[in-house]
Amino acid sequence: MDYIIVIAVIAAIVIMLLPATIKIVYQYEAGVVFRLGRLEKTKAPGLRFIIPFIDRMRKVDTRTLTMDVPAQEAITRDNVTVKVNAVVYFRVMHPEAAVVEVFDFKMATYQIAQTTLRSVLGQSELDELLAHREKLNQKLQQIIDEETEPWGIKVSVVEIKDVELPATMQRAMAAQAEAERERRAKIVHAEGELQASQKLAEAGKIIGAEPTTLQLRYLQTLTQIATEKTTILVFPLPLEILSAFVPKERK
Repeated sequence: MDYIIVIAVIAAIVIMLLPATIKIVYQYEAGVVFRLGRLEKTKAPGLRFIIPFIDRMRKVDTRTLTMDVPAQEAITRDNVTVKVNAVVYFRVMHPEAAVVEVFDFKMATYQIAQTTLRSVLGQSELDELLAHREKLNQKLQQIIDEETEPWGIKVSVVEIKDVELPATMQRAMAAQAEAERERRAKIVHAEGELQASQKLAEAGKIIGAEPTTLQLRYLQTLTQIATEKTTILVFPLPLEILSAFVPKERK
């Protein structure tokens, strides 16, 4: 009877210790094990066993994580106040460093991203922010990645999402864009006038060299005028045209 009680007690203890002994590490996780407070090793995904009350496992998500950086107000190098938000994509490459080297790697990455965004915006001009955003994204990614590398984190992408400008700046940019469109329209019109004048000059040279061409052009103009519904038609008759019908004197 005593043996049965002992076995029952042992079985109860084993059942109680099973949850603390058996750990399941999913495919997208890494299990960092500490033994009596010291870093022991990192366990791969699967069914893993640890020593109860001696070992402690901390699971770290190794998937690519997305972090939204809320709108940051900054002053650009050309003294324009803007609000810019961004998104950061990163993942844990070294789980042991992410657990040991920093208290909360997500919060630390978030703070680094905020300060870096304000710093980079302060060193850039507004035109660069609007027209060369890809260059700023690469610069942000490089700086944040270097800062978080000791924590075992790899920052893969940083994207600036929205740029909010003051209302006065938006009106000024709209006026500038309108003036630029008018300037281009005037240039196109002037180029068209120049090309037309060149063609007219070439036509004048051809007509001047060939009197018969002038006569044909004159007759074509008369034909166009005759199509108008008018009772009286007055048109000039150049003497150059009559010369074509007058016989030349023989020498």
